[in-house]
Amino acid sequence: MKQLATILCLLLFSIQLSAQSEAPSPIIFIYDASGSMWGQMQGKTKMEIATEVLSTTVNKLPPNQNVGLVAYGHRKKGDCKDVETLVSMENSSKGEINSSLKKIKPLGMTPLAYAASQVIDGLRKSKKKATIILITDGIESCNGNIGEVVTAAKKEGIDFRLHIVGFGLKANETEQLRCVANAGEGKYYDAADASGLSDVMNDATAETVDKPKGNVSVYAVKNGVAIDAWVKAYDVVAKRAPISVRTYKDTAYFYLPPSKYNFGVTPLEGSDVKMVSVEGIQSFEDKITHKTISFDGGKIDVTTTNNGKNWDCMVKVLDVNGKTVASLRTYNEPKEVEVNPGIYKVSIQALGDMKGLETSTEIENVKVEASGIKPISHNFTTGTAFIDAKADGNSIDSVVTIDESLSGKNVAGGRTYSRGKEFLLNPGTYKVKVAPLGNYKDRKTQIVTVEVKKGEAITKTLNF
Repeated sequence: MKQLATILCLLLFSIQLSAQSEAPSPIIFIYDASGSMWGQMQGKTKMEIATEVLSTTVNKLPPNQNVGLVAYGHRKKGDCKDVETLVSMENSSKGEINSSLKKIKPLGMTPLAYAASQVIDGLRKSKKKATIILITDGIESCNGNIGEVVTAAKKEGIDFRLHIVGFGLKANETEQLRCVANAGEGKYYDAADASGLSDVMNDATAETVDKPKGNVSVYAVKNGVAIDAWVKAYDVVAKRAPISVRTYKDTAYFYLPPSKYNFGVTPLEGSDVKMVSVEGIQSFEDKITHKTISFDGGKIDVTTTNNGKNWDCMVKVLDVNGKTVASLRTYNEPKEVEVNPGIYKVSIQALGDMKGLETSTEIENVKVEASGIKPISHNFTTGTAFIDAKADGNSIDSVVTIDESLSGKNVAGGRTYSRGKEFLLNPGTYKVKVAPLGNYKDRKTQIVTVEVKKGEAITKTLNF
C-alpha cells in the first residue's frame, strides 16, 4: 500500500509540475489613472467604466494566468514619475487585481513612456516574457517618447508583446500609439465606449506573447476608407478549426499555420454586404501574407445572344437567399449591372417571339469581387417553322397550337390570318395542331410533326 501511495504522490507531483510548465506568460496591465479619467461617458466616469471592464476581463482569464497591475497618475498631481506597481506579475489572484482597482483615484499626468520603461525594466531584471496591455484615455503629457522606449527594448531582446487600448481618444491622437503598438509587436485598439472597451480587452488578452507572431495581415475597406470587419480563416487543406481576427478599422495581424485558407469576411459597419468570400490565401512560416478586402461594388457584364447574335433578354441577379438585388433588360446589346461583392445566381429570360422549352436559364455561383467585372454570357438557339393552312389553293385563317413532342407541353400558338405564320422555336420536335376558321371551320383539325433545327427554317403547309 505504501508503494502505491508513493506512486500516486509522484504522479500527482508530476501533473502539478506539468501544469506549472504550461502556465501562460504573465499579463501586465498598465492602467491610466490620470485626472482626465474623471471625464463622463454614458452617464459614468471613464474611471468607473474602465474599472468595471478590466475587472470583468480579468475574471474571464484562465485560472493559471498570472496578472500584474501598474497604475500611473494616481498619487500626485503634476508628477511625471507617479508610476506604481500595485500587483506584481507573479500574482495569480484575480481578487487582488479587483481590490487594487477599486482603490485607484485618478489625479495626475499621463507618463506613458516612463510607465512602459518601468514595466519593461521589471522584465529585464526577471528575464521573463509578458504581455503588456496599456490602457490610456490620452497621449503622453510628460515629454517622454514611448516609441523610443519600446523600440530600444525590442532591439535589446526583451521578450514582450505590447497592446495599447485607446479609450475615448480623438482621431488625431491615435496614429502615434498605433506605431508604438506595432513596434511592440502588438495591436492598437480603439474603444469609443464601454461596449467597445469590453470587446477590445477580450481580444487583447487573447493575443498574448505566447502566441506565434502574426504571419497574415488583413485590411478591410469600403470606398477607400478602413472599416471594422470580422475575418474568419478556414483551412482548406488540414481542415483545422477556423481562426478569427477583427480589424478594428486597421490592419490586423494573426497567425495561420502554413497552409491554404479561404476567408469569410463580415463587415461590422459601413456596408450592407453580409459577407465576402476570399479564396486561396497561402500562409507561410517565414514571411507575411497580406490581403486587402474591399467592400466596394463590383459589376456583372451580361451578354445574351440567339444563334450568336445579340438578343433582348430580361436579367435578374439573386443573392444567396433568393432575393432579387438587381435587374436589367439587355435590349439586344451587352449590359453591365453593379452589385455588392458576393456570390449570386443570374436568371436570364429571353424576350421577343422566342418559344420553346429553353427560353430561360440560370447561371449559378457567379462570384463578384470588389471593383471587379465578372463577364457572363448565354447563347440561346432557335430555328423557324412557317405554318400555313390552305383550301381550294388559297391560304385560309386557322388556329395553330404547338406542343413539344416529348413532354406534351404547349409552347406556342397563334392565327394564320390567311397568310400563314412563322414561329421562332428552340430546336426540337413538335406536334403542330391546325384548326381551320371561318368558312372552313367544319373541316377536321390536322396534326403534323415538325423538327426544328438550329439556324434552319422549315415550312409546313396543311391542305383542307
